[in-house]
Amino acid sequence: MGRIFSQNQGEKIAEEFLKKKGYKILERNYLFWPCSGPKRGEIDLICKSKDTIVFVEVKSVKEKNPFFHPELKVDFFKIKKIIKSAENWLLKNNFALSSKWQIDIVVIKNFEKNPQISHFENVISDFRKI
Repeated sequence: MGRIFSQNQGEKIAEEFLKKKGYKILERNYLFWPCSGPKRGEIDLICKSKDTIVFVEVKSVKEKNPFFHPELKVDFFKIKKIIKSAENWLLKNNFALSSKWQIDIVVIKNFEKNPQISHFENVISDFRKI
């Protein structure tokens, strides 16, 4: 329960942060679940910024620790899942795969007291080659 609560709390903080930057929230917690088999991926927030669809992975931690970087938890395998989920979302919502889109990471540290937010934009510059 505590972990889910903290994820939701972090995602809410990230959502408000992105709204203040002018992003429009299109969807929250999108699950890519093919017809058969296990869940393939999840996207925390799907937004629109100007003419770009932005798929956002949110990482949040309760305390500020200078030696822990939550953004590094988004590894090659996580990025692959996000890409597959993003492509699925684009097709389901009548966007071409050639549409302008990117993957961002929002990190919230110390979210219970004085949140410190880092926004890493377009973390994979040429993700279609992965």
